[in-house]
Amino acid sequence: MKRGFYTIMTAQFFSSLADNALFVVAIELLRTQGAPNWQAAALVPLFALFYVALAPFVGAFADARPKGQVMFISNAIKVVGCLMMLWGVHPLLAYTLVGLGAAAYSPAKYGILTELLPPSQLVKANGWIEGLTIASIILGVLLGGQLIAPYLSHHLLALDLPFMHTGVNTAPEAAIAVLVVVYALAAWFNTRIPLTGVTPRPMPTNPLALLPDFWRCNQRLWRDRLGQISLATTTLFWGVSGNLRYIVLAWAGAALGYSTSQASALVGVVAVGTAVGAVVASMRMRLDQATRVMPLGIAMGILVIAMNFIDNVWVAAPFLVLLGGLGGFLVVPMNALLQHRGHNLMGAGRSIAVQNFNEQACILGLGALYSFSTAAGVSAFVAITLFGLVVAGFMALIALWHRHNERAHPHELERLLEIARRDDLHG
Repeated sequence: MKRGFYTIMTAQFFSSLADNALFVVAIELLRTQGAPNWQAAALVPLFALFYVALAPFVGAFADARPKGQVMFISNAIKVVGCLMMLWGVHPLLAYTLVGLGAAAYSPAKYGILTELLPPSQLVKANGWIEGLTIASIILGVLLGGQLIAPYLSHHLLALDLPFMHTGVNTAPEAAIAVLVVVYALAAWFNTRIPLTGVTPRPMPTNPLALLPDFWRCNQRLWRDRLGQISLATTTLFWGVSGNLRYIVLAWAGAALGYSTSQASALVGVVAVGTAVGAVVASMRMRLDQATRVMPLGIAMGILVIAMNFIDNVWVAAPFLVLLGGLGGFLVVPMNALLQHRGHNLMGAGRSIAVQNFNEQACILGLGALYSFSTAAGVSAFVAITLFGLVVAGFMALIALWHRHNERAHPHELERLLEIARRDDLHG
């Protein structure tokens, strides 16, 4: 791997670490304020809101300037969102602004991989990026849980800056102040990301001209015989995974009687499995073999439903590791294949924006459905069953779609797979 890849990984680690810790802290902040349960569930779809609303623009923005600079600006937006929480702005509104920073960050984070590396290293690079991201999820939810736990929050609140009144009076507020520092550290690493030598694609003078361009890019990926399968798979995976993070917290409270701090550790357990699956996939899978992992998605859906029958933490922990492992092994090769096809069809930043639009729209839709269900009194157990059925059913349909393509368009598929096998045809 090139040296710049490790700088990208470090910047991504600290940014994602703070994102996931902030999610746990925001839930606790809402609970300490006496907010209804549906507001905590609404954190997931609100974080995805700007991914969907600004998808036509953030991809072009990422392609129009050095991606390290884009990542720096995005982290600065996240810092403003954290500060808004400290200044008394409603947590849902402030967390939505953090989602804006994340929406701008993602096309640059993934798009720079296709600019820096050839196709033969994309699966490996995605494995390390996803593995490190999952590691940051593990440590992030654990960090968030510990920052609001009585022992550490007591010491944080005891800190006193001379000649300054910080206004930090509760455990969640002290945790948010710490996370501002973590985001600042990520922003510093963003300034160390090297230029890739790829010529920027300038944005049009009229930003609205990006709307038809984004629609054409979206159509290209959905019409591509490999792009459509990888996009459908990753859209479903992230749509469910994004909401499963909160559902595991709700399930741990209902089935095991855990607090937010205790339940955050179980989210980390799922992430451990995902990290292992991601790293194994990066070592075992090639780009042209990505479509072989689809049966794992069906197995994931069945395992999600099986969570309803677990009420013992010693059974839950290995079970959640297995569930995460299947997800990690599924998403890494599919993600790499989607990046490869997108880079060849329209450019790195635009293709990641299209991917984010579809994936985050799925998160937004499923998250809104779960929030409404929570407000209506639906239990976590029923929600888990529905999510499992959605995963297994739609993954089966995607697998049938790919088999139809193999029968109806064999020559086109073989041509696309040949491009995936050869570095000299990349781009």
